[in-house]
Amino acid sequence: MSALRIMRYSFLSGATDYLAIYTWRSWLGGWYLRVLSQVIFFALIGKLLRAEEQTWFLLVGNAVMLAAMESIFALNLVSWERDSGTLQLLAASPSSPVVVFASRGSYLIVDGLVSSLGALFVAGPLFHLPLPWPRILLVVPLTLLVGASAYCFGTFLAGLLIRSRGLNNLVVNVGIVVFMTLCGVNLPLAAYPRPVAFVTQFLPLTHGLVAIRSVLAGDLGAVLPQAGLEATVGLGPTVCSTRRCARAPLPGRPPSDVDGPGQIGADGYRSVTAVTA
Repeated sequence: MSALRIMRYSFLSGATDYLAIYTWRSWLGGWYLRVLSQVIFFALIGKLLRAEEQTWFLLVGNAVMLAAMESIFALNLVSWERDSGTLQLLAASPSSPVVVFASRGSYLIVDGLVSSLGALFVAGPLFHLPLPWPRILLVVPLTLLVGASAYCFGTFLAGLLIRSRGLNNLVVNVGIVVFMTLCGVNLPLAAYPRPVAFVTQFLPLTHGLVAIRSVLAGDLGAVLPQAGLEATVGLGPTVCSTRRCARAPLPGRPPSDVDGPGQIGADGYRSVTAVTA
């Protein structure tokens, strides 16, 4: 089975599971209303400061933050699969576990994109945020890039914590706070001390958010370099995850079964019996 086919079916199975949790009514009335209220809350802080530019700064930062916030939930993917009893079946895939798990949870990127853009394009007009046409369309792929970069970061951390499931929720919450605090969501990057500003250059969201702010400000020359840096930040954890998975098997999976061709049957699949609960 080709990697692209595995990625396609993994994504569809994950999206189907997600759609079993939410209907469009419960998503709009539950999740979307919650994140929209969050963006409006921070924008109102700017209104209290009687500074229109500060209002827009907070609104854009917290709207784009939603794409990164949902993607960092990838940290919980392995725990979710273990709790639902599907971890062993996914581990038996003939492809790399990185491909299977990353593809299965990639619906989080799509959901984060819809949440982020939905909040931006609804709250923006409420606070008179300029949305210049047609360059505002560039915000869509840039927000997708932010979500993908944060998702790669989340899957990398999930691999590090695969044997420490009790830490997952803690690390997710710490990750969200770090993104909101250090990545230029609520404060300009220039306001940070130099050592902190240096660290932020290696975090997802930082460069993507700068690119989106540049689009809105009309500084299109800064968009491509910042988008390239955001993609590079996302690529790093992906490479690390792939290399680490080749050396460290999933819990209960024999080391020889990670990439050993001798463990693959005639049908192209690894034997499920080689994976224990």
